[in-house]
Amino acid sequence: MRSLEASASLRRLESELAALRVNSQLRHLEILPDLNFSSNDYLGLSVDPRLREAVADALAQGSPVGSTGSRLLSGHAAIWEELESQLAQFSGAEAALYFSSGYAANVGLFSAVLRPDDIVFSDSANHASIIDGIRLSGARKVIFPHLDLNALESDLRQSGGGAGQKFIAIESVFSMDGDRAPLTDLMALADRHDAELIVDEAHATGVFGPQGRGLVAAAEAEGRVFAAVHTCGKALAGMGAFVSGSRTLKQFLINRARTFIFSTALPPYLAAQMRAAIGIVAGADAERERLADLAAHLRGRLRAAAFDTAQSNSQIVPVLLGTNERALQFAARLCHEGFAVRAIRPPTVPAGSARLRLSLTVRHSREMLDQLVDALIRIRDEDAASPGAAAHADQCSAEHLSLEQSVAKPQ
Repeated sequence: MRSLEASASLRRLESELAALRVNSQLRHLEILPDLNFSSNDYLGLSVDPRLREAVADALAQGSPVGSTGSRLLSGHAAIWEELESQLAQFSGAEAALYFSSGYAANVGLFSAVLRPDDIVFSDSANHASIIDGIRLSGARKVIFPHLDLNALESDLRQSGGGAGQKFIAIESVFSMDGDRAPLTDLMALADRHDAELIVDEAHATGVFGPQGRGLVAAAEAEGRVFAAVHTCGKALAGMGAFVSGSRTLKQFLINRARTFIFSTALPPYLAAQMRAAIGIVAGADAERERLADLAAHLRGRLRAAAFDTAQSNSQIVPVLLGTNERALQFAARLCHEGFAVRAIRPPTVPAGSARLRLSLTVRHSREMLDQLVDALIRIRDEDAASPGAAAHADQCSAEHLSLEQSVAKPQ
């Protein structure tokens, strides 16, 4: 009987893991320090007693803890229809369809809607889920430089007529740079070149726009985008995501989005939690103002200390450090001092732009931010005095400090 230990396939995996280790790209799961600057819980709702109460009430009223099947089999329930109606109203669309994750929503949407003779123009900084959905569709893709609308317009002009449709794929708030897409300008471009606009609102939902409805709503463009994707595991503090758009789009995705058709539905008590979350978020203007104030304070202090925060104008603030080694060293030192901060390296970000990604929530305080900036300044000064100084190698060792998203492949 062949020994599994001698398997050529396992040896191949071990070889690839060894290569990751040599290149300081090996990832591990770890428990984070208390001062968490890596969380997407922007409004602090993950520990909100009102959401706990919503889940407890649903379970007490007999909501099952499992869905028992996909939505097209046994996993559908009236509360999902109620939630999707609420989400459609929240996003200003005709309809909404709930998916099991933001990744599943983007992959399902792009792979279902695009055709091989279509052309999709995708920002170079778009999330891996958009990239993978486009790949699965077989559509022709044109990658334009990050938020370079002149390059995008040139690409649109050169694309010609063709038999297929044109689509522009964009994030409204970019997860690694923290900058916002100029949606009004993008819609004008789409109109001029007869293209459809698809917007991923993952990091804008709950944070921007009237009642936290996102940047599409802020631009008063709800009826002008082909589809918007809103994740529910960030500011909404749950799980899953929904695609908002026309009733036709919803019906099409029910019939063609494989990540929806072939996935077990989420448990119905989650729908009760999300209904409560939407109500809380709609009334969270004070929290949104506080988050914006914290982000402005952090950017101001970092820029005053000559740190490069790129074009961030959101609750996501990068600190560009250049080399992989420097980003890893800073992250390890910060971890040793009690700050949960991740080093982001290629291929998640372009070569030479390795960085720390600081993600703010309303549970931070100015004092916490000042402590973080002071630590960064101290680490930089010590690094300048002793170039290449080794990072602390306890539970925060450098090879443990790689964001999961760094597995993303280049477009």
